[in-house]
Amino acid sequence: MTHILSIDQGTTSSRAILFDGAMRVSAVAQEEFPQHYPDSGWVEHDPGDIWVTTAGTCREVIERAGIGAEEIAAIGITNQRETTLVWDRETGQPIHNAIVWQDRRTAALCRDLREAGHEPMVTDRTGLLLDPYFSGTKVKWLLDTVDGARARADRGELLFGTVDCYLIWKLTGGQVHATDATNAARTLLYDIRKGRWSRSMCELLGVPMAMLPEVRDSAADFGQTRGDLFGRRIPIRGVAGDQQAATVGQACFAPGMMKSTYGTGCFALLNTGDTPVASQNRLLTTIAYQLDGQPTYALEGSIFIAGAVVQWLRDGLRIIREAAETQPLAETADPHQNVVLVPAFTGLGAPYWNPECRGAVFGLSRNTGPAEFARAALESVGYQTRDLLDAMQADWAGHTDAAGEVATLRVDGGMSASDWAMQFLADIIGAPVDRPEVRETTALGAAWLAGMQAGIYPGQAEFADTWALERRFDPQMARTDREAAYAAWQRAVQATLAF
Repeated sequence: MTHILSIDQGTTSSRAILFDGAMRVSAVAQEEFPQHYPDSGWVEHDPGDIWVTTAGTCREVIERAGIGAEEIAAIGITNQRETTLVWDRETGQPIHNAIVWQDRRTAALCRDLREAGHEPMVTDRTGLLLDPYFSGTKVKWLLDTVDGARARADRGELLFGTVDCYLIWKLTGGQVHATDATNAARTLLYDIRKGRWSRSMCELLGVPMAMLPEVRDSAADFGQTRGDLFGRRIPIRGVAGDQQAATVGQACFAPGMMKSTYGTGCFALLNTGDTPVASQNRLLTTIAYQLDGQPTYALEGSIFIAGAVVQWLRDGLRIIREAAETQPLAETADPHQNVVLVPAFTGLGAPYWNPECRGAVFGLSRNTGPAEFARAALESVGYQTRDLLDAMQADWAGHTDAAGEVATLRVDGGMSASDWAMQFLADIIGAPVDRPEVRETTALGAAWLAGMQAGIYPGQAEFADTWALERRFDPQMARTDREAAYAAWQRAVQATLAF
C-alpha cells in the first residue's frame, strides 16, 4: 500500500490524482461537467454529475497508473466549499440540484437578517458574514422552496451536506454521514470556537439539527468505500475544503504564513495559529485545519471571480479559444490604454461583500480590443488580491503588533501558471510571490492528510521541509506606478458599487 488517491472535486470539474509513497504525482484524471444557470445569479450542479465524474475519474486514474486498488492505502478528499446538497436519508435521492457556492439567490434573505441585527451574533459564532456564499441560507431556501421538504426534514428524513459529505456518503454506500471541521466552518451553522454545531444558528435559519453530519478532524476515519467501486474497500482518511487543503499543501503551518489559490475564484488564507482572530476589515475567520482535536485558525479573503474571468473571455466574449492564449494576448496590449475590469459577475466578495452588484469595464476607447480585455482580466485578479492582502495584514498587525506588510505570498492553482499574471501580482502587492514546484497543492494537501493518518506519510515538520520553490517573482514596478494603478482600481470598484 504505497499510494494515496486524492479526490479533488471542484466547481467545473472533478479530478482524481494518485500520489506515490514519496508524495509525487503518479497519474491524473479529470472530467468537466455542466454548470446550470436557472436564473440571474443562480448557479447549480446536478448531483449526479458530481458523483459520476468523481467515481469515473477515480477508476480512470487507477487504470492510468497501472496499479491495483490493493496498492492504495487511503483516500483523501478535497472539495468546492459551501456548495449545498440535501438528500433523502433512505434512498439517497437529492431533493434538488446542488446550489453552488457562487449562487446569489439568498441575497434578499441575508439582507433581511442583517437589517434585523443578526450579523454580530452570526460573526461571533461562525466567524462568517451574512452572505449568500455560505451554505446555511441555501439549506433554508431548499427547505422553504422544495415541495414538502421542510416537513420531511422535521421528520428526520433528509440529510444535509457539503460536497465532501455527499461524496463520503456515496462512497461508503450511505454508511457514513460526516464532514470535517474545515467544511463545517463554511456552513454558517458551526460554532468555530466551541467546535460544534450552533443551535442558535440552526434556529435562526430553521435548519433541523438532525440533518447535520458528524464533524471530525481533517485527518480521521471517514469509513471505507463500497467494495464494488474499485475492487476493494479503501479507507477514507483525510478531508478538507479546497482552500484549506491548499493551505496544508503549501505547508503554511506557522502563524503569519500566507497562501493564495487561483482557481475559479481566488482565496487567500493567513494562518493565525490557535487563536481565531476577529477581522475588523470584513474578512472571514475560519478553520485552516484540525488535527488531534485541535483547530488551527485562519483569516480568509474570498474573491468569487479569478480563473472564471478567463473562462468569460473564452465562452462569453469568445476572444480566445483556450486559457493559454490569454498571456500572449495581454502582452500585446497597448500600454497607453488604462482599461480596468471589475469582474463582479456574481457580486463582489471580500472585503466588499456586495452580492447584488455586477461587473463593469472602465476606460474603453475606440482602439480597445481583445488584447486590452485580456490584460484587464488578468490584472483584475492581482488588484482583487491586493484588496484581500491589505485587509488581512491590517487585521494581523492589529492582533500581533507586526509591521503589517506582506512578507511573501505562496501561490497555486491554474492561473498561477501564468508568468505574466504572477509578475503583475508581485508588482501590485509590492512583495515577492513564490510558486512551488508542486502546483497540485490542493490535492497534495488532501493526500498528505490521508497519508499521514494512514501512516505512510511524514508528520507536519518533515512534510513542510519537502516544500520546494519553482520560481520567485519579485516586484519590478515603481512604487508611484503601483499606487496610481491601484488607485484607479479602487475608483472603478467604487463606481461599480455605486451603479
